[in-house]
Amino acid sequence: MTQSKGERRRVVVTGVGAVTPIGLDVREMWSSMREGRCGVGPIESFELQDLYIHIAAEIKGFDPAKHVSSKKIQYGDRYSWFAGRSAEEAWKQSGLPLPVADPYRAACIFGSGAGGFNTIETAYHDLFVKGKKATNPLTLLRIIGSSASAHVGIEYGIKGPTFATCSACSTATHAIAIGADYIRNGLVDVAVTGASEAVITFGSMRTWQAMRVLSPEGCFPFSKKRNGTVLGEGAGTLVLESYEHAKARGATILAELKGVGMSSDSKDMVNPDIEGPKSAMQMALDDAGLKPEDIGYLNAHGTATALNDVNESNAIKMVFGEHAQKLPISSTKSMTGHLLGAGGAVEAIACIKALQDGWLPPTVNLDEPDPKCDLDYIPNVGRAAKVENVMSNSFAFGGLNAVLVFGKPPA
Repeated sequence: MTQSKGERRRVVVTGVGAVTPIGLDVREMWSSMREGRCGVGPIESFELQDLYIHIAAEIKGFDPAKHVSSKKIQYGDRYSWFAGRSAEEAWKQSGLPLPVADPYRAACIFGSGAGGFNTIETAYHDLFVKGKKATNPLTLLRIIGSSASAHVGIEYGIKGPTFATCSACSTATHAIAIGADYIRNGLVDVAVTGASEAVITFGSMRTWQAMRVLSPEGCFPFSKKRNGTVLGEGAGTLVLESYEHAKARGATILAELKGVGMSSDSKDMVNPDIEGPKSAMQMALDDAGLKPEDIGYLNAHGTATALNDVNESNAIKMVFGEHAQKLPISSTKSMTGHLLGAGGAVEAIACIKALQDGWLPPTVNLDEPDPKCDLDYIPNVGRAAKVENVMSNSFAFGGLNAVLVFGKPPA
């Protein structure tokens, strides 16, 4: 079933769920953001050995037996645990039946940039350090990047399109965009979307450390003192539905997904460009049918790396023109750390909460902005502001850009 663009269906959000270093559900996460709490601290989950990067945004106190109700997911990798937890929260809020009523009219598009990194590390340690002759029998199933999407799809009886996206730090945003497209064009009525990431291990830290993009001190987006990003872990889930489907069952609608923009720099694997992010933001505005001045808040990619923050600031200026100087912007990575593939989903949820509560989260640790980053980054303390439309940016290694625009629920 296909429809012309003029006939495309509206997409709404009916459930959200999150597992982050500043909260094991959306309520805790949002409360921490309102307090300006930062989840970055000394690494406690493994021996640092010869690492010179000693900080990360770890999720502490997470027990799969306690926090994940599905026994099947409990046997998965840590990234699948986070996926299961966030999906369960989102599904419950949506009020959809379990299992889903029409399984072939539902999709599960749930990604990961790295998949089962903890399982890989354990397996290699068993083989090459401990000298074991075999790995855990579940190793293969745990490491696959689509295992979280399969787990979630099984849990809710989803028999429509079910797979993972993988686009580094844009993974979740691409997953949400694909789910929205399937709904818009009549392929499905419901889509569970998002991503999960758990890569804070010794081996992973060694690979990131080698690229010299991690800060040894903290995550300081748009700050003069910024010197790299900080790895985080977690998951975010958005349950999307067609407006007609949600309305027919009397669901509470949290927000409308109005616009999507996707582009590729097609230039460099590491160094970000301006044209790609600019194009993705403009496409999202055009897709939503909105003008720059209609956006009341922008959740920036804001990784706290030297080049990214300047390039994103310049791209925002190019897209928003005069409105850029009035547009409240923040990087919630200053509190959660960089959740890599999961970041776009968690940041989309922050945007939806901003719409709901009329409050904009801050960029913490922003004491002295970089003169080259001269926009309103909501420094240190959040701000009350009623907004009608918000934008969320995700820009990844390889120049893979994805942008979402959310608005208040349809009247």
